[in-house]
Amino acid sequence: MLRRQAIALGALAPFAAISSSFGQPTDWPSQPVRLIVPFAAGGPTDIPARLLAEEMSRGLANRIVVENRTGSGIIVGTDMVAKAPKDGLTVLYTTIGHAVVRALFPRVPFDPIADFSPVALIGKVPMIMMVNRDFPARTLPEFIALVRANPGKYDYASSGNGGAVHLATELFLHMAGGLRMNHIAFRGSTPAMPDLLAGRIPMLIDVAAGAIPIIQRGDLRALAISTRERSPLVPDVPTFIEGGVPDYEAYTWHMLMVPSGTPAPVINAINAAANRALEVDALRNRLTEMTMEVVRGSTPDSAATFLAAEIAKWEPVIAAAGIKVD
Repeated sequence: MLRRQAIALGALAPFAAISSSFGQPTDWPSQPVRLIVPFAAGGPTDIPARLLAEEMSRGLANRIVVENRTGSGIIVGTDMVAKAPKDGLTVLYTTIGHAVVRALFPRVPFDPIADFSPVALIGKVPMIMMVNRDFPARTLPEFIALVRANPGKYDYASSGNGGAVHLATELFLHMAGGLRMNHIAFRGSTPAMPDLLAGRIPMLIDVAAGAIPIIQRGDLRALAISTRERSPLVPDVPTFIEGGVPDYEAYTWHMLMVPSGTPAPVINAINAAANRALEVDALRNRLTEMTMEVVRGSTPDSAATFLAAEIAKWEPVIAAAGIKVD
């Protein structure tokens, strides 16, 4: 793990020296900007992207227009940005999928590190572990003890192979001492709900946006949230760390990127526009309502460091669990 982390951190070299050019003048954006979202319109990635684009556009000479380019997971839209002109007029709005794409797909037409320059980390969305109300374990320590005593007996649901939900669960099983459960993949969390509510599958770790309404209705019982500190959105839900899994954190996240080789002053201008937008209370409050932990004051360097750490974190999980995409 340490070796992989060192390799990933060493891959930050393509992102270096960005901050040294901050403050240089630029006319960005001289034309309308395309914000490429490699996910379907109306989904949990698209909506924050559109909110951000709208607020960023208020202070710019030209608007930022969202384009949804889907296909082969995130590959089609991401590859489009990788091959775009290096002028800051084509920007990628991406997620944790960017950090795991090369581990999940045998052939990717771009390098997720070398072909991109991170611009700003927008926010992180935590995960919540939920169990059926009749499941005998009522706390995370009880859950761990029960699964440890019955290896391979229990199932867990995910929203699909290789997705953030699947990865977060496999990381938990590993960090909780090598627990053994059976993975049942669905095409999204919503299709898994009938089986969870009926008790046919006892557990799901889902993104907070989908989990919180279910918890508040009392349909499922929350055991833990994947943040380092308790969330004000669900203050009664303990963290995995409190429940006996030291250092466990898992998020899906949102980040802006541009093609590698984009001039540093342009990267700086996009970063500044994003940070200005995230200081607007209305936008920040709206994203918080969507369970995003907004990152204020992100820099290209800090975003690159975060990306490298995520790659180092998740690639070994994928390899150890033998995760393959459908």
